[in-house]
Amino acid sequence: MEPLKVRDARDVEQVVRAALASEQPLEIIGGGSKRGVGQPMSTNALLDLSALNAVTSYEPNELIITVQAGAPLGDVKSLIDSKNQQFAFEPINTSQLLGTPDIGTIGGMIGAGLAGPRRIKAGGARDHLLGAHAVSGFGDSFKAGGRVVKNVTGYDLCKLLAGSWGTLAVMTEVTLKVMPRAESERTLVLRGLDDVTANRAMTAGLGSPFDVSGAAHVPNSAFRASFDGLADLGSPGQAVTLLRLEGITASAVHRAALLSEVLSAFGAAEIVEDAASAAIWSSVRDVAPFAAGGALGAWPVWRIVCPPASGGALGQALSRDTGGDVIYDWGGGLIWAALPPSADASAGMLRSRVDAVGGHATLLRASEVVRRSVDVFHPQEGGLASLSERVRHSFDPKNILNRGRLTRGSAP
Repeated sequence: MEPLKVRDARDVEQVVRAALASEQPLEIIGGGSKRGVGQPMSTNALLDLSALNAVTSYEPNELIITVQAGAPLGDVKSLIDSKNQQFAFEPINTSQLLGTPDIGTIGGMIGAGLAGPRRIKAGGARDHLLGAHAVSGFGDSFKAGGRVVKNVTGYDLCKLLAGSWGTLAVMTEVTLKVMPRAESERTLVLRGLDDVTANRAMTAGLGSPFDVSGAAHVPNSAFRASFDGLADLGSPGQAVTLLRLEGITASAVHRAALLSEVLSAFGAAEIVEDAASAAIWSSVRDVAPFAAGGALGAWPVWRIVCPPASGGALGQALSRDTGGDVIYDWGGGLIWAALPPSADASAGMLRSRVDAVGGHATLLRASEVVRRSVDVFHPQEGGLASLSERVRHSFDPKNILNRGRLTRGSAP
């Protein structure tokens, strides 16, 4: 399939209108790093946004950046890093997990909406999206939101684009908040806790007044090798529970000492500083222990979001009953589960357990054969499914954009 490379928003309008006229669905890509996520699509053309790669405006003093949707995420992060700034929601780099080149784009970051460990403090991608220019499934350009927070009033339309996986509109430009990077960070490491006890320790840390910005638990494992920042901790031979504190150096040091006292009932906390701490959280963010090039690279990987209080028990039961492996983030509210290969990636069993605690699960990595046979995204209940469909229909009535990516059976 020859990609249709566009140069600007007007080109995008023309491509969408032509697809609409012929009722031929489009697959939308930037770098193409996440094409293996979602239900397999039946599309007739490939809309390639990679040439829309300019930084339109960056005002470090105002903490905002406006950038075209096809801009490489790595390049934009390098730019804001040069001004000692960051995307506070820590967007996940899926290249290790999915086994793809590191070519993710800003549009893919927003469309996937996958936030990292700091989400518990800073919010998700949608909370940092101030405005967007996009082309709807009618082939019309529209603008939502603004360039400053006070302009984002009324119905905040651009928030719908975050996590929509390209099914509502083709984003051409977005405006995002950036935030200053912390001067220093400290990670407290507790060793040898089981999943449920670690869940309680993370809850205690997050409930403290010490402004914890990351809370994760990596159980011991018979399967995976040590990866990157986690290697120096001795993982996977021993379970590690991790809590991060960020800020000016004096504050981070002081709060780490006080939090160590609060958590003393769970064991003596080791303290890891700055660069070593950052490496740990990079590995947690990108789910490095489940990397496609690692020991579990052939295993399907689920991303489970659930009430944090239920996380430890749910993950422990899944690991025990399937022989799989889990990692916890967001204080237990996010579970990454790598399960032994099977025809349905254990979807039926897993979803019934996730439903029982009021959570939802996405099959983020699996072969195309498996993705054709199961619901990749968690099936919505009747009322919510109906609302989602009405929203999608209002943006794209002919189902031209990424047809069938979110819902099994919706692709012809």
